[in-house]
Amino acid sequence: MFAAENGLKGDPRLQAISRAIRVVPDFPKPGIMFQDITTLLLDHKAFKDTVDIFVDRYRDMDISVVAGVEARGFMFGPAIALAIGAKFVPLRKPRKLPGEVISESYVLEYGTDCLEMHVGAVEPGERVIVIDDLVATGGTLSAAIKLLERVGAEVVECACVIGLPEVKDCCRIKGRPLYILVEPRLSDECC
Repeated sequence: MFAAENGLKGDPRLQAISRAIRVVPDFPKPGIMFQDITTLLLDHKAFKDTVDIFVDRYRDMDISVVAGVEARGFMFGPAIALAIGAKFVPLRKPRKLPGEVISESYVLEYGTDCLEMHVGAVEPGERVIVIDDLVATGGTLSAAIKLLERVGAEVVECACVIGLPEVKDCCRIKGRPLYILVEPRLSDECC
């Protein structure tokens, strides 16, 4: 579900967040309109508003873990975790974590990939939100849910800053709610 459909319709913060995301045409390949959140991070007010909206949503949901998907989930997840009194757990690409890991492979349109986390980072019964910058097909988030549920966690919701139009009618990933702040813009023109 998009934030504007869940009590934030007309909230000027959403428009400011959308405007702060740079659109880079034909990156990394022709036909892709890349949603560059680095410009959002440069705008301290829009960045704070992004974190605040997530914090307001999750503050009273007894969340004990914020799991961030590599790499852009790492930019939002720790701030959200600190604000709601939860721990942050990074979900990393293969061979990035030292020590014993548990992994979950998933299929991409052009091959396969994998997410890993440290064994023992999440305990059975812990309530988790998964955070990433963008959801396109939901494949990465689905793998994150599977990984966390394999260790007995309860995935409460997935949260993304940007959701592609294809997921607008999809308000769940693997049966878990999906919360999205903004839709992507198609150009760097003002929203």
